[in-house]
Amino acid sequence: MDREKIVLEKEYEDISVDELRAELPEREPRFVVYIAKYVRKDGQVIYPLCFIHSSPVGSRPDHLMRYAGSRDLLAEASEINDVFETRNTDDLTEEWLRNKFAYLG
Repeated sequence: MDREKIVLEKEYEDISVDELRAELPEREPRFVVYIAKYVRKDGQVIYPLCFIHSSPVGSRPDHLMRYAGSRDLLAEASEINDVFETRNTDDLTEEWLRNKFAYLG
């Protein structure tokens, strides 16, 4: 294929990480842009934006390759600095995301 299109499949408001995980297909890759709520050690609440690439084990290899090939370009074009990947949708939890944002303090 000469050109691939990235299409907005669904948009949610006020969705938790657990609810998001339930919405992701178990065997198909997806890109997710997510605004997380993070409470810093000093008590300050911030809302960092992140880009999550879900590429579950068991996905079709051609789908994984298409998504992997587009991931960096899409993350760069969206100007999102926090880019995370998960190979198992069960790993996508509040704790997993909190650990990813641990550098924020």
